[in-house]
Amino acid sequence: MRGPLRGLVWLRAPVCWRSVSAMAARTIAHRIDNVTHVGDGGRSAPVWNPATGQVQAEVALASAATVDAAVASARAAFVSWSEESLAARTKVMFAFREIVHARAGQLAEVICDEHGKVLSDAAGEVQRGLEVIEFACSLPTLTKGAYSDQVSGGVDSYTFRQPLGVCAGITPFNFPAMVPMWMFPVAIACGNTFVLKPSERDPSASVMLADWFAEAGLPAGVFNVVHGDKVAVDALLDHDDVAAVSFVGSTPIAKYVHGRATANGKRVQALGGAKNHAVVLPDADMGFAAEQLAAAAFGSAGERCMAISAAVAVGSGADQLMELVDERARAVRVGPGRDAGSEMGPIVTPESRDRIVGFIDAGEAQGAEVRVDGRGLVVPGHEDGFFVGPTVLDRVDASMDVYTNEIFGPVLSVVRADDVDEAIALINANPYGNGTAVFTNSGAAARRFVRGVHVGMVGVNVPVPVPMAFHSFGGWKDSLFGEHHVHGPEGVEFYTRAKVVTQRWPESGLPGDASLDMPTAR
Repeated sequence: MRGPLRGLVWLRAPVCWRSVSAMAARTIAHRIDNVTHVGDGGRSAPVWNPATGQVQAEVALASAATVDAAVASARAAFVSWSEESLAARTKVMFAFREIVHARAGQLAEVICDEHGKVLSDAAGEVQRGLEVIEFACSLPTLTKGAYSDQVSGGVDSYTFRQPLGVCAGITPFNFPAMVPMWMFPVAIACGNTFVLKPSERDPSASVMLADWFAEAGLPAGVFNVVHGDKVAVDALLDHDDVAAVSFVGSTPIAKYVHGRATANGKRVQALGGAKNHAVVLPDADMGFAAEQLAAAAFGSAGERCMAISAAVAVGSGADQLMELVDERARAVRVGPGRDAGSEMGPIVTPESRDRIVGFIDAGEAQGAEVRVDGRGLVVPGHEDGFFVGPTVLDRVDASMDVYTNEIFGPVLSVVRADDVDEAIALINANPYGNGTAVFTNSGAAARRFVRGVHVGMVGVNVPVPVPMAFHSFGGWKDSLFGEHHVHGPEGVEFYTRAKVVTQRWPESGLPGDASLDMPTAR
């Protein structure tokens, strides 16, 4: 480990609200048929408190048999749930929305304790998930079909959408509430049943949401939660009764999930990794841009798929921008998530912390200039916590490990470019295409950038351009595998399939017009 972190604010806070001994005795079980399910009593994994560095619980890891029990429950529930009226389904969704809204603070606390992000950030995550529930409440208008009268003599045609069956969600640790809520409310509102496999690193939020959904009136089996690792994932990907799989995670695993599930005949949306660039042009408001960059790079300790991890400083404004970014990075208040004064919390696990530090080491060794160094940060009172402070690396080039890899930590790599065209070319050469942003006061430059970059989500003076729930979230290139983005209109399309009906009601006694020729309108 290195010496004290240079230029960052340390915070002291009391130990988490549960005692370590009490937390260590807690077991997080599966949730099947609206009741706790302990599984086969086999393997488990630790759930850390990242701020204290202590294990606070053990989570059960599902066997293939446990996954099969969850899928069987969902398959049985689909028979009746898929036939429920739109009004009945919507009533349950509205009740669920009210519960989540009223208890959002409880959910944020659970996220804070297991993920490590600060409470205000966790509350923001819950709000963005709640917006998808609200979107799902408008289901009757989202699944309306189309009707064409008299397409031929006495013939009408119409379309409507029907649910798929049992759907599965495999979600990451960085948003233990929001990303699952991107998936299951839409799927369930559309008449499907759902099996969620959340990250084993912070699993409690999913169990809490399942409990609340049952309280809202959701029938048993419609929403089940199984915890696990590759054993559980493979069981879902291979299960004959799983119709569709939604995934968010790293690109290598997204490729694996998409390939294996597609080979098994399933519908798949698999969102992968990211290397999000923010381009700062010389005409931008440098103070505004620096403030936004620091927030986008270091919020949630950089553990966001939409975090800005690469800044492109263009032309003459680069040196001024760097001075301002350094100043803001050093001012970030780092501490435990439950401390109201903390702006950035710890890293989720010790392994993740060590991996991030390794990338910083590699960047320095490969020639990057370490302007703000987050290695070796010790927070008084939380000496065993998994902390890495905000880090700024300047003069990074596209060959360095800190640029080619998704670090998923509070590390901002700065690349310099001569003009906007060079910046666009740099972004387009990157294999990822999740999100990007440009800071400028020029409408012409912004339009050139927006149209020129090969990226799915673009911000203009907005560093984290996550769309609202009524639009869909998704990237391009190695950031998405499958045809559909998540939530929003494309989410409805993903979780349903269209049926077209052509009908007529011939009058009794009239001669028919059957023919062996290809039918044509007349």
